[in-house]
Amino acid sequence: MTKIRAAITGVGGYVPDYILTNQELETMVDTNDEWITTRTGIKERRILKGEGKGTSHMAAEAVKELLKKTNTDPKEIDLLIVATVTPDMPFPSTANLVADMVGASNSFSYDISAACSGFLYALTTGAKFIESGTHKKVVVVGGDKMSSIINYKDRATCIIFGDGCGAVLLEPTTEHVGVIDSVLKSDGSGAQYLSMPAGGSRIPATHASVEANLHYAQQEGATVFKFAVTNMAEISAEVMQRNNLTSNDVTWLVPHQANKRIIDATASRMGITDDKVMMNIEKYGNTTAGTLPLLMWDYEKRLKKGDNLILAAFGGGFTWGAIYLKWAYDGK
Repeated sequence: MTKIRAAITGVGGYVPDYILTNQELETMVDTNDEWITTRTGIKERRILKGEGKGTSHMAAEAVKELLKKTNTDPKEIDLLIVATVTPDMPFPSTANLVADMVGASNSFSYDISAACSGFLYALTTGAKFIESGTHKKVVVVGGDKMSSIINYKDRATCIIFGDGCGAVLLEPTTEHVGVIDSVLKSDGSGAQYLSMPAGGSRIPATHASVEANLHYAQQEGATVFKFAVTNMAEISAEVMQRNNLTSNDVTWLVPHQANKRIIDATASRMGITDDKVMMNIEKYGNTTAGTLPLLMWDYEKRLKKGDNLILAAFGGGFTWGAIYLKWAYDGK
């Protein structure tokens, strides 16, 4: 029996118009452009402005572009998954809202929450529906409105994050392309080092929780950095070893855009040279679940059918993982 794989057949993306530069951040917190650039590689990030606009707004725009580029009728979509930690509301899911906004009336939809690794989790899940033979068109979205949970008086976090969203279309193929392999991990003991403490059932919103700034993302930077460097690099190398890939076989490393030093360490561990590393951290910052699809969106024109991509990410909680993906079409 011929094996069915899930191939990415199109990419869409959306970033807000407003650009928050390092120079503007200098007027908000005790920091400067040189400090931010040296430690993170970030020069600017996009911020979603406008009353009542949440993650669903960006996700819907990315999906609309995706459907237009691939000439796909939204009613043909069987499943729509949104990876995000900044849903519009606790329920209904952001995916439900996006499906309605784009006219995907025949799809079922739900959210996945795995922080910066969310797109990897969602892409692997979506691929399984395709591989099962029961679904023909699956849209996988990754994106976050991080500005909604960032304290712009906390220089440890506000310099890092931005808003943005990307989306891909998965379709079945019997060619040797698409999602080939994935390794996903998690370790809940890392919650104490990177989390948003309040807003859930453990600490519901109260005056006290708001005044204590518990509804903002918080991290212990040094611990997170050490864990991310080690695990993102190791799991990327593991995926390569599982599939007998050498550094020469890898066309592109598609790394989570959290910190340039983490990206450099991952590439070094894999033996990947800088010219094979996708990078847009300087203009978008860390868009959490949005970084990986936004990278493919930015680099789509440079991709060719058969290119070997290694997608890798590390996120709060902790979550981390890597996917071996063989690109299915020549970029346009």
